[in-house]
Amino acid sequence: MMNLLGAVLLVAAIVSSVANALTKSDFPPNFLFGASTSAYQVEGAANEDGRKPSIWDTFAHAGNGGRFKGDGDIAIDQYHKYKDDVKLMAKMGLDVYRFSISWSRLIPEGKGPINPKGLEYYNNLINELASQGIQPHVTLHHWDLPQALEDEYGGWVSRRIIKDFTAYADVCFREFGDRVKHWTTVNEGNAGSIGGYDAGILPPQRCSSSSISNCSRGNSSTEPYLVTHHMLLAHASTAKLYRTKYKAKQRGFIGFNLLVFGFVPLTNTSQDIIAAQRARDFYIGWFLNPFIFGEYPDSMKKNVGSRLPYFTTIESNLVKGSIDFLGINFYYALYIQNNPKSLQKTNRDFTSDIAVEFKPYNGNDTATGHFPVIPWILEGLLQSLKNDYGDFPIYIHENGQQTHRNSSLDDWSRVKYMHGYIGSLLDMLRNGLNIRGYFVWSFLDVFELLDGYGSSFGLYYIDLKDPTLRRQPKLSSVWYSNFLNNRTMDSKITMEIEENSSISNTPFMHAAT
Repeated sequence: MMNLLGAVLLVAAIVSSVANALTKSDFPPNFLFGASTSAYQVEGAANEDGRKPSIWDTFAHAGNGGRFKGDGDIAIDQYHKYKDDVKLMAKMGLDVYRFSISWSRLIPEGKGPINPKGLEYYNNLINELASQGIQPHVTLHHWDLPQALEDEYGGWVSRRIIKDFTAYADVCFREFGDRVKHWTTVNEGNAGSIGGYDAGILPPQRCSSSSISNCSRGNSSTEPYLVTHHMLLAHASTAKLYRTKYKAKQRGFIGFNLLVFGFVPLTNTSQDIIAAQRARDFYIGWFLNPFIFGEYPDSMKKNVGSRLPYFTTIESNLVKGSIDFLGINFYYALYIQNNPKSLQKTNRDFTSDIAVEFKPYNGNDTATGHFPVIPWILEGLLQSLKNDYGDFPIYIHENGQQTHRNSSLDDWSRVKYMHGYIGSLLDMLRNGLNIRGYFVWSFLDVFELLDGYGSSFGLYYIDLKDPTLRRQPKLSSVWYSNFLNNRTMDSKITMEIEENSSISNTPFMHAAT
């Protein structure tokens, strides 16, 4: 068994050979590289300075933080440590930082008075980023609807959300739009609708009693479609507001974010090939068809029938053309097998309406939790979106490797994952894809929605038992920094890994054998 320094030197040598072949200077000068987080996952200070609960607070406090439980009451305390975090971003060389605004921190009741302390915090964060030359890309809603609106009228299941969301966005545009040029209205709208209102595994945990979760309210047969309909109309209303009231002066852009998978036919039969396309329709076309064509996909109209809401002519024209860009979150792929029997169910939900079976894609490592490196599947997906919906700008808002939280600072699997996808972006750009930026999920180890503090995606490790919540760089952070600054790993950098990470004092470090 090697000693710890020998292990780091070995890994650094391997990474150096990789890094020599890839630097940021290979990319167009206007291509953006960044990292992402979201408010509830990093800020903490959940009960400080006037912030009120969101549906994510309620969900986490009910014991839904995955196998490892936990909540975001403290998270990793970026609310108090934002200046230090921005310094780390600048040192790393990030062009851009994607974060979200906590609606219930800025407007605690979801509507009505603005919280001065919340306003101050986001102004301070944005100004700090600007002082370091880092662009802010802001998400307005990252699964944390104010609990007050959920209690009052059911949140996204009610059309009343459209007016309240637009008013919230108006405050953000007015207060921050002079410095923020890229706005994403909703993060992973499809995952929120399916997970929160069909399966019941995400906040606000609404589903039918027959669902896999123990929900006390909801209707899996209708609510996912209703929620998405209201998301689309809220986005469109917000985009119209921005373009009418702010765009001429602020010159910014409005987008939407979706979680996307590589849907691979299990076999080459026509049934599975058609089923894979139907899965894309339900997961992606559900939103992109309205954004581009003003109506839902034909396959959804056929399978969902009268449970699928419809757009009036005015609404269709409002939604159509309302995105300036699409943000996508991509992690892995799934095999798709046709399953027409699901359409015979008496009480169908979103999942049975698709009429497919999802199977793990080869290469998903269930033992370690690692995702396979499959950039060719991402490229194929993006090419199909371009062919089906046109050549609009795309930002890869999230892409990252999952590891066990307390595994190792030598996160070679993450370096390999990032190198594979970032390297493939060059081919995608050469092949005509309109990709404008790439964001690693996540900048820091955060409170993960489905696994609490059990899994890790961060470039920096935070020991939750350390009262200072010190940020410790992983090997992936060193690799990304060197890539961004057009450097390669050398002996000096290797020594910095040992010094900055306190390797000899880190009990969970695994030495190479």
